[in-house]
Amino acid sequence: MENTISDREKEALELHEKNEFIRKYIPLVKKIAARFAMRVPPSVTLDELMSAGHLGLIDAAGKFDPDRHVNFQTYAGFRIKGAILDELRNLDNYSRSLRQKAQQLEKAVVKVEKREGRTADESEVAEELGVGLEEYHDILKDVHSIAFFSLDASIRNSYKQTQESKTTFQDQLKGDDNPEQKLGEKELKKLIANAVDTLSETEKKVVTLYYFEELTLKEIGEIFERTESRICQIHSAAIVKLKSKINSLML
Repeated sequence: MENTISDREKEALELHEKNEFIRKYIPLVKKIAARFAMRVPPSVTLDELMSAGHLGLIDAAGKFDPDRHVNFQTYAGFRIKGAILDELRNLDNYSRSLRQKAQQLEKAVVKVEKREGRTADESEVAEELGVGLEEYHDILKDVHSIAFFSLDASIRNSYKQTQESKTTFQDQLKGDDNPEQKLGEKELKKLIANAVDTLSETEKKVVTLYYFEELTLKEIGEIFERTESRICQIHSAAIVKLKSKINSLML
């Protein structure tokens, strides 16, 4: 007699597999959320970040297609990060004065680089802002978190120009795997690579260690034998430059 499985049994098996995925990768949510917690204001709790990350993990478990030959951990990581980023945008924890600081900083960088025809150094940006180097460093520390999410928004906006409009990082991951999307991703990677190429060698190394090696600012500081505070300043300056460069390359 042929052994068959009912639709209900099949659904139960799929649900069991989904729940197993979720249980197995809960530590990944905590790891990613903890990384974000180092970048955001103290008013955002780790629990809030993890709650958003769990939703991303559940979404990943429900939409994962093994036939696409993508590692689930990689796929889930994108979904978790996207869910956390979307939640942070919704929380909107940054004051108007802090946003204005970030905008003034970006405008100063753009003005110096247009005038000099090269990447701006920190003394030139400080002079353009009309502040001393120490105050400039304080500004970089103040805008560190908002600069990070502002860059993310610029990247998302540049991505939209290569395919139909999508409102969130999560939405971008839901598109069909088609040639148009692949072309858009290729152009975006090229755009970001060109922007990174304009940074100083130190800024390039900090960005690489922070985003690709996923080291903390403290760990990067140990490598460079500099304080965490100084690495934070270098990272903020690099992010502001990347954002201005990406925006200019989009025009």
